[in-house]
Amino acid sequence: MPLLDRYLLREFAQATFAALVVLLMVSLGGLFANVLGQIASGRVPAAMMLSQLGLQTIRYLPLILPLGLMLGLMLAVGRLYRDAEMPILTSIGIGPRRLLRPLLLLVLPVVGAIALCSLWLGPWAKATSAAMIAEGNRSLLIAGLEPGRFTELPGGGGVVYVGAMSSDGTRMSRIFVYKQGGDRLDVTTARSGAMSFDGAQRYLRLQDGFRVEGPRENGRDFRLMRYTGNDLLLPDNQRSQADGEDPQAMTTAALLRDPRREAGAQLHYRLAPPLLALAFALLAVPLARSPPRQARYGRILIGFLAYLIGMNLTLLGTDWLGKGTLPPAAGLWWLVLPLLALGAGMYFSDGRLRPVRRPWTRTP
Repeated sequence: MPLLDRYLLREFAQATFAALVVLLMVSLGGLFANVLGQIASGRVPAAMMLSQLGLQTIRYLPLILPLGLMLGLMLAVGRLYRDAEMPILTSIGIGPRRLLRPLLLLVLPVVGAIALCSLWLGPWAKATSAAMIAEGNRSLLIAGLEPGRFTELPGGGGVVYVGAMSSDGTRMSRIFVYKQGGDRLDVTTARSGAMSFDGAQRYLRLQDGFRVEGPRENGRDFRLMRYTGNDLLLPDNQRSQADGEDPQAMTTAALLRDPRREAGAQLHYRLAPPLLALAFALLAVPLARSPPRQARYGRILIGFLAYLIGMNLTLLGTDWLGKGTLPPAAGLWWLVLPLLALGAGMYFSDGRLRPVRRPWTRTP
């Protein structure tokens, strides 16, 4: 590899890596808050916080990597212009087109990684996340019930207290359950209980206890009941979508065979990120062109706005495809192909000298 290509590739790679690290740190903060919100609402078991955070990060990589690639290239090329390296290279006959080889040496592997995450790793992470949550909810220990402490039911539906529990988390004793709905409250106690399942529903099968039902505030409409067996329905933490019905959890090969509009929309949504990343990478070089004294961050803002518009149109187009507003044949090609053409046109026309206009003179 020529020395110039090695130098440019190193500059591009370092700037892109720095931009990706910053974007991942910012994104992890938002994903962490999202996972904590799901745990607080009872839809995700607390013990699975780190695993769910990792799987969520994999799912969002096709959205983060194109932006990191574009911003990194703009920072690197902008530095070349700011330090007057690009004018020196241009003066010896090396223009923006000469940057194509080191540029593709970085862009093509990143585009391949984006395609891998979008077409395979993202659906796998979605299906694995749903399967882990469904499996974790079958154990009281993982679902959050621990002996000797009060535990809020998912969705704020009440409070459960368990005095003792077996090692496998399926049987317990000295149970207290408080539930409220509207202006009524329900207090249930039991000497012992066990976990049972009816399809996707979870039940606490209570034995030998009392149940008191009455108004939450004023009133005397109380009812006391003693029972030998009582099945208490627990709210669903999160319904599993790993059964193949959710297009987001289906494999790409399964989407190709699925005739539903939602499946076709999801297929085009997975194909768009690598193509958009290639278009944004080509746009980065002409957008980064700036005079030595011009502030470089204004151009970066323009690139960021272009990324936001492109990704928002991708999400909007996917929604239109799923609802049937757009024909399936249109897909997202109406967005991807013009953006690729724009990026290629701006890149290969960057730095081209315009023909000099001669002043028009009138002959006598």
